[in-house]
Amino acid sequence: SSAYPDVYALDFDGVTTAGSYTIAVSGPIAATSPGFSVDSAANLYMGALANALSFYQNERDGPNYIPSALRTAPGHLNDANAMTYLTPTMNSNGHFSGDLTPLNIRIDASGGWWDAGDYLKFVETTSYTVAMMQIGVRDFPNQLGAGAANANFTTEAKFGLSFLQHMWADATQTLYYQVGIGGGNSKTISDHDIWRLPQADDTYGGTNPLYRYIRNRPVFRAGVPGALISPNLAGRLAADFALCFQVYKVSDPTFANSCLLSGEHIFDLANTNPSGKLLTAAPYSFYPETEWRDDLELGATELYDAVAGGSLPAGLPHTDPSFYLQAAAHWAHAYITGPNDAADTLNLYDVSGMAHYELYRALAQAGNPSGLEVTQTDLLTDLKKQLDKAVTQAGTDPFGFGFTWAAFDTTTHGMGLVVMASEYDHLTGTTTYASYGARWLANVLGTNAWGISLIVGDGAVFPHCMQHQVANLA
Repeated sequence: SSAYPDVYALDFDGVTTAGSYTIAVSGPIAATSPGFSVDSAANLYMGALANALSFYQNERDGPNYIPSALRTAPGHLNDANAMTYLTPTMNSNGHFSGDLTPLNIRIDASGGWWDAGDYLKFVETTSYTVAMMQIGVRDFPNQLGAGAANANFTTEAKFGLSFLQHMWADATQTLYYQVGIGGGNSKTISDHDIWRLPQADDTYGGTNPLYRYIRNRPVFRAGVPGALISPNLAGRLAADFALCFQVYKVSDPTFANSCLLSGEHIFDLANTNPSGKLLTAAPYSFYPETEWRDDLELGATELYDAVAGGSLPAGLPHTDPSFYLQAAAHWAHAYITGPNDAADTLNLYDVSGMAHYELYRALAQAGNPSGLEVTQTDLLTDLKKQLDKAVTQAGTDPFGFGFTWAAFDTTTHGMGLVVMASEYDHLTGTTTYASYGARWLANVLGTNAWGISLIVGDGAVFPHCMQHQVANLA
């Protein structure tokens, strides 16, 4: 800005002695920075991972909540016997005319995490989170799995999976995709209309019909039993349940087997020729995802890994790993040659940054068979294409950030780039993007125009007043 035209990078990489430091400058206006630590990666970042786990634990819905300074009671116990409904026509704010149309089928929609600062629950967002959690548990057991003293996500990932199992009725091949409404009408109060702690909802307003969808939250069905499933949801759910089999087949084989059966059934129902808007949330404007080929690539790849690992349950539609490897390669090629290639970074709306990495490793495991629609080189090239766009963007920014600040979900896009930089360097055995990844991580954690960490609880200075009901009210 014209008021603050200059940004200077201070290089203190030479400081390697562990300790707490500050940077002081003298001049017309003297200043001292907040304190920061120089230490090993494990000591620096394990606290951040523990904070992330704490966030999800505090977002838990249903009877299996975890008491904390923010949580003193369970919420939405009525979800265990929830009525299902057709999705009404909504405007961009979630408002609809008339009343909801019940399907006269009740399901157990309990559990799961609230969506950010409200109390809605979406398969769209949960499916992304559960996939990332499980990959972390599987691939980094000492940081995110059983070997992590304060950041073991194994139980939390299973908690999210259990909710997804509730939302998928495998016996009838029926998917439900949302619990609760964010907008209502003059005769219906919605989740976004009131501020309260979650435990108030089960009896909110007594018998007043105005609050009936607060007390008894509607569950929306994705389609009739056996209907094709929007490919973004089908792909990520298939990945979730295939990862479930990989992660839990030793500790809970019954649960893992049911997951894999569900995953294969869902993948077979994917609508591979969608038209119009993808199914994400009601209303669509809450999560306007447009890309889906990457989701099917990820789902097929994780199903390949699950099936190739053996010890399979009976009744699977497909037991030949090559079936899924071919499908994964097909959808990777469709993404690379599609309309949204390299248009985004790893985040909720585009998982190619993870799918390519997983497929690269699956191809190696399979011995790089010939005749597939993509090669390892194709996948690396596409990862590099996305990262090079971020490097170009970083060159225009005084702080070197690889994603524009003037956009939504800045933090998650930046962290997605950090993951992708690490993935590329790991696959190539190089440090091509190591310095960029470190810089982008630093941008999120304080090296930015505001001088604050963009993740609550991490670092010395971070936002304290979030759009989060529990954080504010408690």
